[in-house]
Amino acid sequence: MKTALVPSAVAGLHVCDGGRALLRLARRGISGMLAAMRVIVIGATGTVGRAVVSALEPAHEVVRASRRGPVGVDLGNPSSLDALFAAVPDPHAVICCAASGPLVSLESVTDQEFAEGLQGKLLGQVALARRAVHHLRDGGSIVLTGGTFAAPLAGGSLGALVNAGLEGFVRNAAAELPRGLRINVISPGWIRETLEHLGMDGSNGTPVADVAKAYVEAIEGGAQGQTIVP
Repeated sequence: MKTALVPSAVAGLHVCDGGRALLRLARRGISGMLAAMRVIVIGATGTVGRAVVSALEPAHEVVRASRRGPVGVDLGNPSSLDALFAAVPDPHAVICCAASGPLVSLESVTDQEFAEGLQGKLLGQVALARRAVHHLRDGGSIVLTGGTFAAPLAGGSLGALVNAGLEGFVRNAAAELPRGLRINVISPGWIRETLEHLGMDGSNGTPVADVAKAYVEAIEGGAQGQTIVP
């Protein structure tokens, strides 16, 4: 396994080196069959992102990236994606938890508002995946974030379009990827903790810890081109 070498450009990141990750594996009684991976988590400060980081850290080297974190990245700014991969060499996987889209009224939404919604969650994640193809190690993993509506949702037409677009992109991109790379999309419904934060009944939501497990399984397992609903 390669020792983690993180350049000065990302000094101060919350990064666990491979040695500490493997030591934690041994302490937890996990076999050494699964080598520690360097995983970039985009959106690491959000509800889902924090849970994903917590789920990954016992076994992997995690680089946290967000709009306002030590490593700044913005899905709407392609140059920030280029800077991210330049600063973090040879990652095994990249997970995007940052994508979110607004609820908009189909009756009153403007062309610009609709385009901005597509740019942030759909086209931004596509741009991330396209760049990851050139920077991930052989056999690496790309995990994007979509969403699932149990039923038609008022204001949800933009989100439905984005989610369907991501699912189609992932399904087809999986057949095109070189070097054994894999790509999948996690499509959770409502998150229990998010509902509770909004003052709503969280009983119909999925616990964020369960959602985080789906991301971990996506990078550690062999799924390819799948839409995974936690």
